Amino acid sequence: MIEIKNLTKEFQTADGTVEALRDVNLNIQDGDIYGIIGMSGAGKSTLVRCINMLERPTRGQVFIDGQDIAKLTDKELRAVRRDVTMIFQGFNLLMQRTCLKNICFPLELAGMEKEKAKKRALELLDVVGLPDKANAYPAQLSGGQQQRIAIARALATDPKVLLCDEATSALDPKTTHAILELIRDINRRLGITVIIITHQMSVVEEICSRVAILDSGSVVEEGVVSEVFSSPKSGAAKRLVFPDGADEILEEVPGERRIRVVFSGAVASREPLIAKMAMEEQITASILGASTKSIGDKAYGNMLLGLPDDDGVVKRAIQYLSSIPDVLVEEVTGDVR
Repeated sequence: MIEIKNLTKEFQTADGTVEALRDVNLNIQDGDIYGIIGMSGAGKSTLVRCINMLERPTRGQVFIDGQDIAKLTDKELRAVRRDVTMIFQGFNLLMQRTCLKNICFPLELAGMEKEKAKKRALELLDVVGLPDKANAYPAQLSGGQQQRIAIARALATDPKVLLCDEATSALDPKTTHAILELIRDINRRLGITVIIITHQMSVVEEICSRVAILDSGSVVEEGVVSEVFSSPKSGAAKRLVFPDGADEILEEVPGERRIRVVFSGAVASREPLIAKMAMEEQITASILGASTKSIGDKAYGNMLLGLPDDDGVVKRAIQYLSSIPDVLVEEVTGDVR
């Protein structure tokens, strides 16, 4: 388990002290896929770099399996970093090395025999679905393939934790989905704890079990993904769930109730869902806002619907939409802006 206690990180600048993180407290269970989300400048990347001590906290503690890693010697910390590995938005591959040699690199640093390292690297190429790219160079690969090689390299030392710092931000939606599926598969097969750092709500909705929302260096909301995103309470969460520009649409209207529909891999239908509900249940709903996409035959994203202010209508709409697999529905109450 990873325990973050009262973590604060300050940077000294020409204009004075900047507090990048403020009194952060999180518990991340073994085997979780845990999301940390926030807008640019929220402190996400600083937090993930504090987890493996690439950045030393100003105050507070990071415990991994009960061990306060800030108290470790440099040698002990290097050993921890073999257990807590990282992938990045920019892939960070060594361009002058083949894919095989990129994966071998951390094993060489760990002192593994050359032939054993090669055998391990070939196994990992198979795990990430690129067994034919051993002798290719990173420049010959697509962005998604480069990230797969970066994942294979991160897995080389049999880590317990995989840190993903905006690992899909440079990829198109289809490739992002494929990389997230690979990470999910690795989590299930190997039991590795995964921490996803992102500004993309769709990434968290698709793969994470729990999420923490960072805003100006503080955790403003934390919990099960479906609960946090279906009924956001903090201003930062509401801005993520209901993107900027929707303020006028989301103004409260007398006689109107709202429900939020979250699609997390639901089978997409060519028949419009809201029109189908109107025909089958005689429930008319207005679409107040939507951010959805289809990947293959699956739908991801969320939709905000307006309904008549009638308990029976709202209940029937929630029951109807909730009956669809991989769809979560909850009434939105209060100011959603």
